[in-house]
Amino acid sequence: MLSAESARVVRATLPAVGAALDEITTRFYATMFAERPELLDGMFNRGNQASGAQRQALAGSIAAFASMLLEHPGIRPDDLLARIAHKHVAVGVTDDQYTIVHKYLFGAIAEVLGEAVTPEVAAAWDEVYWLMAGALIAQEARLYQDAQVEPGMIWQQWTVVERREETPDTVSFLLRPADGSAAPPARAGQYVSLRVLMPDGVHQLRQYSLSGASGGRLRRITVKRVHGDGPDGEVSTLLHRTVRAGDELTLSVPVGDVVLDDTDSPLLLVSAGIGCTPMVGMLEHLAATDSGRPVLALHADRSPADHALRADTHRLVAQLPDARSVFWYEEPSAEEPHARAGLMDLTGIDLPADATVYLCGALPFMRAVREQLLRAGIPARRIRYEVFGPDLWLADATA
Repeated sequence: MLSAESARVVRATLPAVGAALDEITTRFYATMFAERPELLDGMFNRGNQASGAQRQALAGSIAAFASMLLEHPGIRPDDLLARIAHKHVAVGVTDDQYTIVHKYLFGAIAEVLGEAVTPEVAAAWDEVYWLMAGALIAQEARLYQDAQVEPGMIWQQWTVVERREETPDTVSFLLRPADGSAAPPARAGQYVSLRVLMPDGVHQLRQYSLSGASGGRLRRITVKRVHGDGPDGEVSTLLHRTVRAGDELTLSVPVGDVVLDDTDSPLLLVSAGIGCTPMVGMLEHLAATDSGRPVLALHADRSPADHALRADTHRLVAQLPDARSVFWYEEPSAEEPHARAGLMDLTGIDLPADATVYLCGALPFMRAVREQLLRAGIPARRIRYEVFGPDLWLADATA
């Protein structure tokens, strides 16, 4: 753990470093990509770079890790890092890249903070960095081992067996290994990275939850098109426009720490929009294993026509002996006569206090629903959440 001397220095400098982290991470990424442009080809999501989401997530994770080292000096905050480790494995991060990041990150710290970075301060924060890097490297090594692949060697070619239009903006792809080999093991709730060659010759990665077929040789991903001409929607737009049955896609091994547990406790699956994808994957697994667990699936969307995998949800809930669903729509229609109008409001919903909750959707939705769940008496430790993209909720949810 952090040495006593370094802890003293980090505690004294954390407010200044924390206040400058946004500027530090901005300088870090700009310099690193200018000198190592190959990292933008198949490693970093340029949509997250353009929006600043990756920068914010990095700053938040550093601040949260340093704070936890100070608050709980006898405990290594592995739980805090688990999600980051899974994300790193999803893009093929290897040990040597931590040295590259260290070089540019500490160069940015020195540039931004200037003379405030004395040798003593640099040494203390260097210790924080390598404690964090070492813990991540150890976790990532175990994940690679569990996936039965060498570090960074995560890619496999898959053939599109079927393309299914779910809504005007959402499409599902049913996939199988192109070489006829067995599919790597997957757990309900996990996701894969998709590696796509863009028209400008640069590879881009995006992560998609397994929305079905988590067992056997088939996998399904469901892709919502992100509108706009910027880098945020470039991959989803390309997939919608060009990928058809018979095409091949490059997928990573499945990863993700928000997976369906194997207990008998009641389940509460709560989602909005395309956040339904891991929930439907969980429902499919429950149905395939003849689970008798009590399940309550709650979903909010703009309208029934915009609700991807709606028919699958109905079908799977009907197959389970103790399951039910409740939907909310901002624009209700006769297609779902029993749905509720407006945003998700848990008033009047019977929520078992011992339920294990899985939550997925946009951050404002998850924050609002989490507050309702806490008010209803469900302990925070029983609420698990999945974020699509960099985890900007990390520090908040951990606290």
